[in-house]
Amino acid sequence: MRQLQSAFIFLFITQLVGTIGYAVLEGWGLLDAYYMTVITITTTGFGEVRPLSTAGQVLTILLIISGVGVAGYIAASTAEWVLDIKRFRRQRMMKQIKKLNRHFIICGYGRLGKPICRELKELNHPFVVIEIDPERIEELMELGYTHLEGDATEDAVLREAGVERAKGMMSVLATDADNVYATLSAKVLNPDIFIVTRAVDEETEIKLKRAGANRILKPYEIGAFHMVSLLLKPGVIDFIDLVKREKNIDLKMEEVIVGTESELIGTEIGASISKPLDVIVVAIIRPGNQFIYNPSEETTIERRDRIIAIGKTDKLTKLNQLCARE
Repeated sequence: MRQLQSAFIFLFITQLVGTIGYAVLEGWGLLDAYYMTVITITTTGFGEVRPLSTAGQVLTILLIISGVGVAGYIAASTAEWVLDIKRFRRQRMMKQIKKLNRHFIICGYGRLGKPICRELKELNHPFVVIEIDPERIEELMELGYTHLEGDATEDAVLREAGVERAKGMMSVLATDADNVYATLSAKVLNPDIFIVTRAVDEETEIKLKRAGANRILKPYEIGAFHMVSLLLKPGVIDFIDLVKREKNIDLKMEEVIVGTESELIGTEIGASISKPLDVIVVAIIRPGNQFIYNPSEETTIERRDRIIAIGKTDKLTKLNQLCARE
């Protein structure tokens, strides 16, 4: 900014000197003198206001040289200023990303990426968006989302997004090939990361599994299944949507993982969860995908159990706190 200010001050001085010079040397009025100064500095190629004397020609040469020099200096300073702003924004964003831990990485901010980010924002889950489109980057800045400009298929970009510390990643890039590359790169950098990705073709689904994707979603099939379910079982779908999305009702469905040092380990569901927290345990998923539907109150809680529960928000928060101890 200081460089730009100096450049514009020099430009103003050049105009002032030119105007006074033509007025004194050629005896012109101020308007004609200023007009001649402007067309000379900008090198627009208009003809001279009046025939020039030798002194006037020398002044014109000096103004042309000064004008071109100032214009170049302003252009260079402006470009440097823009780059400095981008560099500052990136550095500030990188500081925010480095503070994140157990966050989510969203690869792509398109038709699927936008509602995904909106949902995570509403649920207060920390996340980083990786996007390469400049227009979408501007939108991310306006919304205040933590983001990173770059190609999500590159290892360096994923590292900058904190993939080694991330809890999960969702890849919804424009093409199936990009989703495969992003999934493979993330799994190599962090084998424990949970990856959900989108697929369109059947062959891509197989490749994504080989690349390490934990869940593969096909938006068209999901949409079709949901529409059929609404047609055949509207009450069931309404209840699920109510539990998942309704903001005016204090009732949520949550998945809670029992940590290795949780005080709930070895206790029974009824004594430690159902009665004291007034939470309904719908199911338990144990390591190896052992599924226990509607477990009894005498069921013992074990390490790394994934508890699917329904209850009030504050009660589920308390359950998370009891289970999250590693």
